[in-house]
Amino acid sequence: MAHAIRFYEPGPPEVMRWESTEVADPGPGEVRIRHAAVGLNFADTYFRTGLYPAALPAGLGVEAAGTVEAAGPGVTDYREGDRVTYTGSPLGAYSTERVMPTASLIKLPDAIAFDTAAAMTMRGLTTSYLLRRIRPLKAGDTVLLHAAAGGVGLIFCQWAKLLGIRVIGTVSTEEKAAVARAHGCDEVILYPREDVAAGVRELTHGQGVPVVFDSIGATTYESSLNSLARRGLLVCFGTASGPIPPIDAMQLAVKGSLFVTRPALADYIADPAERALLAGELFDHVGSGRIRIEINQRYALADAVQAHRDLEAGRSIGSSAFTL
Repeated sequence: MAHAIRFYEPGPPEVMRWESTEVADPGPGEVRIRHAAVGLNFADTYFRTGLYPAALPAGLGVEAAGTVEAAGPGVTDYREGDRVTYTGSPLGAYSTERVMPTASLIKLPDAIAFDTAAAMTMRGLTTSYLLRRIRPLKAGDTVLLHAAAGGVGLIFCQWAKLLGIRVIGTVSTEEKAAVARAHGCDEVILYPREDVAAGVRELTHGQGVPVVFDSIGATTYESSLNSLARRGLLVCFGTASGPIPPIDAMQLAVKGSLFVTRPALADYIADPAERALLAGELFDHVGSGRIRIEINQRYALADAVQAHRDLEAGRSIGSSAFTL
């Protein structure tokens, strides 16, 4: 019998329920997948709380890896036994098995384990487009990265090191600072007790950085703007502390003709060719060991409530995954 996490109303972690489910046969353009591991991402909490809309009742989760068990009529690019990973719609990755459209799937190389894939497909592809698509960066550039010890943060620091990019990272504790440094973060600012913008100015000889990568949102928006060099770019790719405030265009002019963007991964992997390029580079780095994915929190899928409690309390370091 298949099982899945579902929720019937938005709210705290306790709204999630572990239920038995029926999985239909795949239709045209679909396959049935048995999951081996499921990704746990902060974005999952946005759907659960209602920050991101979902038609209720709904499943939860957008990332998993596993094996194709059956292919629907007319499907020729996937067959039984294929190893796959995915990230993105539709919701429902918090499940033991499910039917998925083939357009959402990425074939998984044998060199990458299922749990590794589930812990890094969303985070790795996010890092890939942040570093390779948003703004051209070259060796010797310095950037500011918030949440440097998070799932995206640890992949980002390692990848930036490969590109010769200097990373100033923010973290909340000394423990997280040590983890960030061990993964290639060059300078660390402890934001609970240090002025982030002042620290960035000191580390850049008063210039600021050309790009800030901010997944925190509301509480870091102002310090992010104040950390930018003239004509710098603030990349807001997450809202862990809440949405950013309304943008004051004149403030951007006064602070140095700044730019702000709010990208979404879906728009960088919508084109199959671009998705293949981003995934190929990611898989090559991970498969060769140049970028390592450490799963520091593992949960049973039935324990999703506790997993979300830990995630929202900031107790997670690096990547997390549900293993089946």
